[in-house]
Amino acid sequence: MLISIPNPEEALPGRHRAIEVNEKHFVNGNPIKGKFQENIQIADFAMGCFWGAERKYWELESVFSTAVGYMGGYTPNATYEEVCSGLTGHAEVVRVFFDSSLVEYKELLKVFWESHNPTHGMRQGNDIGTQYRSAIYFHNDEQKKLADQSLSIYNDMLQKNGHTAITTEITPAEDFYYAEDYHQQYLAKNPNGYCGMYGTGLTCSI
Repeated sequence: MLISIPNPEEALPGRHRAIEVNEKHFVNGNPIKGKFQENIQIADFAMGCFWGAERKYWELESVFSTAVGYMGGYTPNATYEEVCSGLTGHAEVVRVFFDSSLVEYKELLKVFWESHNPTHGMRQGNDIGTQYRSAIYFHNDEQKKLADQSLSIYNDMLQKNGHTAITTEITPAEDFYYAEDYHQQYLAKNPNGYCGMYGTGLTCSI
């Protein structure tokens, strides 16, 4: 079955009101939205189910905070159910707030590439749908440059080891819509919950 992203005319209309979330991180108590200090930068990654993806990043001591939400589609302030319908165009995204004096963006890229299989198109493992696609949403030219370079390096490595080509999208960051509060830091609230993170087992040498 062909799975494709809907066009704007097919997408659900959404709503004007943003979904409310607790503004403090459940694990480290830092803010997950609002105004941040100037040294805090943002990175956005889609790598399958965002529950496991978010944990990969909040476990890094150098990361200030994380949140999960939806990006890359058309439906404003979409709900989880709407995203799962495939009619919003959004991907499940983990937003990483980081201090570039403590961690480089390329280190976050390394976690991204090694924590999922970027060759799987519109799925990750048993999770199938456009919301599970692999994507990097860059916020500036430097992020785009590093993302493009890392894709080229990792793609060569994967294909030399028998994998197909990477399907990851690298596109400008768009509006980020926070997912419902129960999704935020889900695996800290539900330690035995579903993770769904399976990498290729290959190291990304960037």
